[in-house]
Amino acid sequence: MRLLHTSDWHLGRTFHGASLIEAQRAVLQEIIDITINQQVDVVLISGDIYDRALPHVDAVQLCNWVLRELRATGATVVITSGNHDSASRLGFGADLLDSAGVHIIADLERMLRPVICQAEDHQVAIYGIPYLEPRMVMERLGATHASHEAVVSAAITRIQENLEQQRQAGTPVVSIAMAHLFAAGGIGSDSERELSTGNLDVVSAELFENFDYSALGHLHGRQKVKDNVRYSGSPLAYSFSEAKQIKGVWVIDTSAQGIESIQEVLLAVPKDLAILKGNLEDLLDDEQFEYAVAAWCQVTLTDRERPADAMARVRTRFPDTVVLNFAPEGGDENEEPSTYAERMAKATSTEQVVGDFMEHVRERAADEAEREVITSVIRATREAKVSQ
Repeated sequence: MRLLHTSDWHLGRTFHGASLIEAQRAVLQEIIDITINQQVDVVLISGDIYDRALPHVDAVQLCNWVLRELRATGATVVITSGNHDSASRLGFGADLLDSAGVHIIADLERMLRPVICQAEDHQVAIYGIPYLEPRMVMERLGATHASHEAVVSAAITRIQENLEQQRQAGTPVVSIAMAHLFAAGGIGSDSERELSTGNLDVVSAELFENFDYSALGHLHGRQKVKDNVRYSGSPLAYSFSEAKQIKGVWVIDTSAQGIESIQEVLLAVPKDLAILKGNLEDLLDDEQFEYAVAAWCQVTLTDRERPADAMARVRTRFPDTVVLNFAPEGGDENEEPSTYAERMAKATSTEQVVGDFMEHVRERAADEAEREVITSVIRATREAKVSQ
């Protein structure tokens, strides 16, 4: 049997305010095409289908479309909820959808009923662990304390009891776990929402050692924690920290002996990400930056003073610049830096106070024309007071 592992679609997410719906549709079409071309039997989606608990109508329509198209390939679809999803909303109608070949595992009761897929000489038993909020489920699971490690361990203990029953039936069983969590050894990125603080979110990968394959979600970089414990990563980059990640899915083949092979299948990038740094004139003129013209750009300007209309000027060459930073280089190394408060304390004139304020806010000193306006306004104000 052949399975495809994907996760973290985050349907409805924006990229620094720009819609990603069409890019998401394009990459999901790729996953549909892979499912067809690779003759995939089961598609595993390990959480964070949506980007938020109340998804926009466009995201819901996109989800409806991709699930319909995946089922049209003949593949069974298994979904678990992630920390961005609303488990109750995602799981609505799950019992009805079971009969349509779309299995949504979003609650503790459903977690203990595996999706059984029948191959010629073996069965594949798929156990989905929905995202578990420790304080909400620890009592029901009998966990000793409110940590992700504790509740996931308790959930797996219950699942393994059911798995042993499946194995005693006589037919060879290949076991698959799905979960949405932060496994120890995984590498995160800036676009993932923290599950908790103080490392209480980290779960030992050893918990999954009794499963033939564990399809994890939450971390956006496709990676191998252990040979049979893997993250598919998100199909699109959702932050500039993912700029160097190569997106894709895992395709897993099973037999009566267990996992036969795991191969990576790469996904095309609808739109590149580029991280640029330099002074404004070089960025606008240097041919080495031509590759970034059509990309989403994060630009850091190193000019000694912040250029006027910086974003507008950057966008004349890089129209899809969504982040602009300023990190001036150079300057007098012997010059003692002073804080804004210190400069205000030493100011000797109203003109200096206004000028220092403008420089503090804009990170660029007033030019000659601006200084003339400041002086003119202050003079007019003083004259008006004298005439009263």
